[in-house]
Amino acid sequence: MPLLLAAGLVDVRPGLIFWTLVTFFVVAFVLRRVAWGPILQVVDQREKAIAASLESARRERQEAEKLLAEQKDAIQKARAEAAEMMRRNADDVEKLRVELVSKARAEAEAQKTDALREIASERAKAVAEVKSLAADLAVQIAEKLLNERLDAPKQRELAAQYLAEVGKTTGTPRPAPKQ
Repeated sequence: MPLLLAAGLVDVRPGLIFWTLVTFFVVAFVLRRVAWGPILQVVDQREKAIAASLESARRERQEAEKLLAEQKDAIQKARAEAAEMMRRNADDVEKLRVELVSKARAEAEAQKTDALREIASERAKAVAEVKSLAADLAVQIAEKLLNERLDAPKQRELAAQYLAEVGKTTGTPRPAPKQ
């Protein structure tokens, strides 16, 4: 019997082949009508969704690259503007420093000129006052000498007295002339 069983699997049976083919075509027809259309429709929808996702990802990547380039440009421009502002500020500070130094020098020069002018004026007043005082003293001494006829020692003594009196009125002691 084992030999019969092995021979049965290999034997060609035309009825079995016919019914196998009929069953295959019926199942294929039913699958095509019922399952193949919806499966292909789902596969097409999935393919379209994947293609749309890929296109969306490509657009988003291009947009991201564009935004990145714009940001790099903006950063570069901001750096350039900051550098320009720093340079302008440094220039402004230097101009202000030069201006302040020149103003300070001009003010110092003006104060120096005013001080020299005031010193010269005060010196001229002092010299004029000394000349006036010397002239007054000379006139007063001459007046006293003319009023009295004196010999040389008497004239010196009289001049010393007069100088002592003048020294007391001005507050500075005058030395007596040598005899």
